Amino acid sequence: MASTDGQLCPTVPNRSNYIHWIEDLLSSNLIPPISSSSGRVRGFDIGTGANCIYPLLGASLLGWSFVGSDVTDVALEWAKKNAENNPHLTELIEIRNANAASLSSESEAIVREPIRENVLEPTEDVAMPKPPVLVGVVKESESFDFCMCNPPFFESIEEAGLNPKTSCGGTAEEMVCPGGELAFVTHIIEDSVSLKNSFRWFTSMVGRKANLKLLVSKARKVGASVVKTTEFVQGQTARWGLAWSFIAPRNKVLRSSTPAKNHHSFMLQGLRREHGAFQVLKSTEAFFLASKLSCKIDTLSFSVDVTLSDEQTEAAILHGDDYAGSLEESSAKLQSVVKGVSFRITVFEQIPGTLLIKGSLLNTALSGTFSSLFSQLEDTLRMECPSKAR
Repeated sequence: MASTDGQLCPTVPNRSNYIHWIEDLLSSNLIPPISSSSGRVRGFDIGTGANCIYPLLGASLLGWSFVGSDVTDVALEWAKKNAENNPHLTELIEIRNANAASLSSESEAIVREPIRENVLEPTEDVAMPKPPVLVGVVKESESFDFCMCNPPFFESIEEAGLNPKTSCGGTAEEMVCPGGELAFVTHIIEDSVSLKNSFRWFTSMVGRKANLKLLVSKARKVGASVVKTTEFVQGQTARWGLAWSFIAPRNKVLRSSTPAKNHHSFMLQGLRREHGAFQVLKSTEAFFLASKLSCKIDTLSFSVDVTLSDEQTEAAILHGDDYAGSLEESSAKLQSVVKGVSFRITVFEQIPGTLLIKGSLLNTALSGTFSSLFSQLEDTLRMECPSKAR
């Protein structure tokens, strides 16, 4: 792999971990392939860099095809050279000038204006032009299985130099942007709203756990149907992965020999004092409200009753997690649906610092939706309520 002086020199193991996490997301089939997807997995690397590391890893390890975008002439030149230096991968990798692509599109301001007004709070410096990320760079007819990004983590080059965990050097364009990684990944989330039907998964690496929590909330706020997180640890360096999608999730159909689970539970242990039963109960309510579900909280029994609307129930059974197979089977399942509360989440304090979160399915026609949402709730609460040891 060739590069010019001063360019970011990536650590391969952490990048490989990110690639394999995306592989796990795709192979889980939680999000179905988009209708225009071809047989080969296709990814979009935002800010591919001079080393073109993600396309080279994905293409060589897994046979994926990539579009790698960047904004600097040096990065674009060397990324193309690195792709060409691997002739067996050349046909799988396209390097795209994001600046040139965005200038050819007049629609960015028109598309983005109502989105920023309605879903995300404006940035402090509205006059600062934002670098092109997805809108205007992704072509109208294109579709991808995922996008990925190793964003600029810092707000200034001085901040990058003061960070003892900065494992390698890089240019200001690679490491710095106004607002740091929080602003950059927020930009990706904003763009994802306009391109929700063009990607199965939107993903990004995140360098600060405090930012991860904020970004999860932003992804839910713009209407993501699924939000996933993970942690990458390599030596002394910790990074986090964030993934979200707007496509309705699905679960594998339960075989008749496999009874649906009507109860799920998990434990939160070693919690700090500020994460008591009441706080976790309120976080549970906030999770379901962010998912646009009706909730009723009972602080006496420490429970939250969650109700899907008739339209949400029908969508889940006919098109979503609880799809039964044939139209006749789904229609019959709709006839059996019981109106009222869909499921109940209860928080029990076992001992100080240890909580049991229990979910009970009350509408058995929604077992797939219940399992999927409960799993997402567990991911969210474990991230929001870290143990004392973390």
